[in-house]
Order: sequence, then C-alpha cells, then structure tokens
Amino acid sequence: MIKVHELTKIFKVREKDFVAVDHVSFEVGPGTVFGLLGPNGAGKTTTMRMILGLLPSDDGYAEIAGFRSDLDSNGVKRQVGFVSASAGVYQWLTAREMLEFYGDIYGLDPNETSAQIDTLSKLLDFERILSSRCSTLSTGEKQRVNLARALMHDPPVMILDEPTLGLDVVGSQVIFDYIDLLKDRGKAIVLCTHRLEQAQRICGQFGLLHCGRMVNHGTLDQLQADTGEKDLVSMFVDLIRQSNSASEAEVGSKDDTNGVAC
Repeated sequence: MIKVHELTKIFKVREKDFVAVDHVSFEVGPGTVFGLLGPNGAGKTTTMRMILGLLPSDDGYAEIAGFRSDLDSNGVKRQVGFVSASAGVYQWLTAREMLEFYGDIYGLDPNETSAQIDTLSKLLDFERILSSRCSTLSTGEKQRVNLARALMHDPPVMILDEPTLGLDVVGSQVIFDYIDLLKDRGKAIVLCTHRLEQAQRICGQFGLLHCGRMVNHGTLDQLQADTGEKDLVSMFVDLIRQSNSASEAEVGSKDDTNGVAC
C-alpha cells in the first residue's frame, strides 16, 4: 500500500549540502500503523512532505496505491488522507458545510458527500453539531470535524503528523479511537511523532529516524531483539547515542568542506 524507496532530500545551508533525509526506505501494508519516530529535526516532516508529493525528492520515491510521487504527485494526493495538529477549520461555515466543501474538492457527487457526512458524523460522534458554525465549536469538536475531513474521499492511506500535539488526555483518546477505526477499515497508516510512549501503544511497526537516517525499523519484538531494550524510549536513546558516535567518527574522517553534519 505504501512503499518508500531510498527517499533523499538535500538542502543548501551556507553554501554547503545538508542531507535532511538520507535514503530512507520502508513499507506499510493495509491495516498497519507504522510509527515514524524521532526527535525534532530528525527528518520526519521532510519525509512526510515527500511522501505526500508536496516536496520533490532529490533521489528515491514514494509509491502510494500504485502512484509514484516522482511521476504523479497529484495521483498520490488523491490516495492519501492527511491529519495534522496544525489543521484548522473555516470559522464561518457549519461543520456540514465544511465537509461538503471538501467533498466537492475531492470530486464526490452530492449524494456521496451526504452519505459520507452521515456515516462519519456517527462514527466520530458529532452529529449534534453538524449545523453549528465552526467558530462556536470546542477544540474537541473541531478536532472531530477535521478527522472526518481527512476521510471524506475514503483514501486507502492515512498520514497523521503529530496528531495529539497540544491535546489533553480526552483529546488524545479521540485520536487513538480514530486510529482504531482506520485499522478496522484496512487503511495503511503512517503516524509521525516524537511521543514514543504513545507510539508504542498504538503502532505495530516502527521506524527510528535520527539525523535523516533510518537508524532501525521493524516490530517492537524485532527492535527489542536488536537493541536488548524493553521500551522505545530506552532503545531510542541508546540508538541515538550509537548513531552520534558513528557520525562523529565519520565527520572526523572527512574534510569539513564536504558537507554540513547533523
């Protein structure tokens, strides 16, 4: 469903090359939650932007439901639903009007749009606020409308970028329930986060990013076997320590004009 092959992105920083994403590869099948994990600056957002077709890669590609980001970025976008903590709502539209607007953007006919709104509002428990203007909704209600927006066109792939950022326990639980719904519907899901405890709770596979490199990836059992650690926090700290040592040795062996170190 999702195939990421050798994705690479290089930016110019002070006239030198900075490798933000360094030949990252992974695959995600239907009904699977893949946690793309790492601290701020690890390359998570840049990787997501390339997968979504919003940022061209310098090497490699992402393939979503048969569409390649380097050949048909618009085709990729039609196959993906995107949820971000920074997504907003249109204040002067009602919840129904906002979802109808997105249904039109996604090319759904009015009957299909209406059916999707009815189904999603029941699943996400916001039927009562469909006729309310978004400006009057609580943070949790706005969150539910945005979650429905990402599913309006029933895409096979979902990408969630820090979806629990700034949310309290109740708001975070809405996200967890939403991910369970996505898994039940057979979606391939990428969860991009630096919250390792949450990721360990909901993800079936993990990719650990550090300085743009995929340091390790696999199931929790596989990562535990590889690292000898029991939880993601411990193994991630250990992996970063090892990666930093290797990076320092590598940088020390090169002339500093060759590039910008992480």
